[in-house]
Amino acid sequence: MGAPRVCAALLSLGLSLLSSVPADAVERTAEPNTLVPADASRYVAGAFPDRIVATPAQDAARGFAVAWRSGAGIESPWLELVVAGDSPDMGVPRRIRAQTRALAAENGPARHHRADVDGLQPGTLYAYRVQGDGAWSPWMQLRTAGLPGEPLELLYFGDTQNKNASLTTRVVREATRHAPRASLVLYAGDLVSGGDGDDDNEWGEWFDATDALSGWTLTAPAPGNHEYFEAFEDTPRERRVLGRHWPLQFALPGNGIDDGAPTTYWFDHQGVRVAVLDGTSALDLGSAARQARWLDAVLASNPGRWSIVVVHQPFFSPRDGRENSALREHLLPVLRARNVDLVLQGHDHTYGRRGLDEASRAPVFVVSVAGAKQYRLSDEARATMSPVGEDTQWFQVIRIADGRLRYEARTATGRLYDAFDLVDAGPGPKRVEERTEGRIAPRDCAREATLKGRRDRCWE
Repeated sequence: MGAPRVCAALLSLGLSLLSSVPADAVERTAEPNTLVPADASRYVAGAFPDRIVATPAQDAARGFAVAWRSGAGIESPWLELVVAGDSPDMGVPRRIRAQTRALAAENGPARHHRADVDGLQPGTLYAYRVQGDGAWSPWMQLRTAGLPGEPLELLYFGDTQNKNASLTTRVVREATRHAPRASLVLYAGDLVSGGDGDDDNEWGEWFDATDALSGWTLTAPAPGNHEYFEAFEDTPRERRVLGRHWPLQFALPGNGIDDGAPTTYWFDHQGVRVAVLDGTSALDLGSAARQARWLDAVLASNPGRWSIVVVHQPFFSPRDGRENSALREHLLPVLRARNVDLVLQGHDHTYGRRGLDEASRAPVFVVSVAGAKQYRLSDEARATMSPVGEDTQWFQVIRIADGRLRYEARTATGRLYDAFDLVDAGPGPKRVEERTEGRIAPRDCAREATLKGRRDRCWE
């Protein structure tokens, strides 16, 4: 090797050493909740449509709705729809006029649009695009739900809530690798963290994190307590108020406890009746009894054999000091009477699974978390739930075929943590069959405190 080449190699090695810092020499600080610098305007609404999300109609085989955002320059834009084809010439699209509502948030004025699409064919792949102010979105493809009895794959995420762009993104992308045929995504609330008036950046990052799914797969979110904010805080008039983004950003069926209510709803998807509850309203606004009556009627008319309930706050909390007694008093008897199969929950930022009365019978109650915030398990949870877990981001894959529901909880890197089957053996509750092969060891929090010094949490 000549002298010039030796010098170049030594220089390269020196620069490499200078640019690399040992891990134990790095000072770690708590990460902010968004990647947006304080003086930046990352999520100002403009001419191009964004925040595109497709949600199921009451009959998800026959229709869906799309919500999206644009700048303030357009009212009632179009959605265009056509049966997807292999040629770029997919034919003349059907046009559907959107309804528009204005929202002024911390990133300035915006228009939120909603278009309801009906008259569709089951199990059919459609292409659609939405209009902005002189600009269109890309063509996206979405398959309607198939008929009851056809194999179904869906995803479930617990709270995303914190650091969505930074740390939720990887969970969503990993989930799509493990469930490439998912036609439905369920979210158990607390999609973002901030209160009304300071959460538009967080919503922008949530849509960035879920971009691989939101416009391409039917999305069904439950509201969490962080979708509400405190009005008249610290006064006798203090009360929970639903944030302004929720009813505009999700085009939900509007068949909940009150006519057009945006936080409770139900739909049928390929032989599964999904009912979404509002735990915050039940616990803090006194609607538990009304939701119970509504849920009983929804489940009583279910023509299929499968039912899933999604709610933010758990019926049985794995975090110490939380007691959601109004859910158990009013809604738990309905779950028992109507033989609900799965209850998917969030809120407690840990993992825990529990049966109702017997470990081998449904309903199965699951608490999970997809986002960065991590709490600690209570002693009671460790005694009454199995498996449990801390300090982990999870996603869940659910498949239903041939009278069997297969459930998997996987970590952010795709490793299997929990698995079971619900077996439909005839009238009455399903039977639970454990699947232990391939599961990793239980995960517990190894840190005494967070980077901010909190000992009641594992990570913030």
